[in-house]
Amino acid sequence: MSACGNIRPPAAVSGAFFHNYNNLPGPTFMPRSMTGFARQESQHPWGSLSCEIRTVNHRYLEPTLRLSETLRALEPELRDRMRKQLSRGKVEVNLQLKTDAAAGTDLALNQAFAQHLISLAETVGTQLQQGSPINPLDILRWPGVLQTAEIDPQDVAAAAQSLFEETLAMLVANREREGAELKTFIAQRMQTIASHVGVVREKLPAIQQALRDKMRSRIEALAVDVDEERFNQEVVYLCQKSDVAEELDRLEAHIQETQHALEQNGPIGRRLDFLMQEFNREANTLSSKSTASDTTQIAVDLKVLIEQMREQVQNIE
Repeated sequence: MSACGNIRPPAAVSGAFFHNYNNLPGPTFMPRSMTGFARQESQHPWGSLSCEIRTVNHRYLEPTLRLSETLRALEPELRDRMRKQLSRGKVEVNLQLKTDAAAGTDLALNQAFAQHLISLAETVGTQLQQGSPINPLDILRWPGVLQTAEIDPQDVAAAAQSLFEETLAMLVANREREGAELKTFIAQRMQTIASHVGVVREKLPAIQQALRDKMRSRIEALAVDVDEERFNQEVVYLCQKSDVAEELDRLEAHIQETQHALEQNGPIGRRLDFLMQEFNREANTLSSKSTASDTTQIAVDLKVLIEQMREQVQNIE
């Protein structure tokens, strides 16, 4: 039996590991990016509405609404609708109303009131010694004779709410589309990490044997007699100290959990951020325990892949 015989033998892991868990049954969900933009406009007889929503990554949901004064009363409801669709991100909403210059300028004659004024004017005119004809403009200037068609505020509010919903739906679709790209990016890095883990597992027996041979050659160079049992004990100690099987197991577990998180419906950004920290912890331990240049290089490659994922995870809701 080898001096390292009590070290747990490596499990057979290869690219098939990633393939197996990458095909879990059940529906497929797409994570959402926190970065997005949407703009919509609508035209109406009384004017136009424009709605623009921008979002960037943020730890919590932080909405800022800029509304036309006429639409200010809608802010609580718009915030409530936003909270039902978005969970995280810094959100800037700009909803503006621009009334048509010609809207509300159509004048209508109050026939009954005008006729009443004319009758009164004629009655007064008959009592004057020198009456003058009635000036139509004087009648029209009288308050209430001409009426202006007013804009219905309920129509404006309904149109503004509808436009906001359309813009918000477009924003969510854009965030989901970018989230799908982020999911693909992360899955590709996961597959590469799984491949690296498999390579290290395959190399473990050779690494341990190389460690034993290195110690033997150093002792032989000293030309001293060494107790074989004591030598084997020292080899076992060094093999245990440099054993990375547990780190590889945890890396595989993190890969599975990351894929599981990517298939969930809902905010997963914080969970992924935590997993990236755990990935980095295992990569650092793997690097510190490494006794071969190959595993050291793989540990460096893992850190690069993890950092690439971490940067992208910051944008996931």
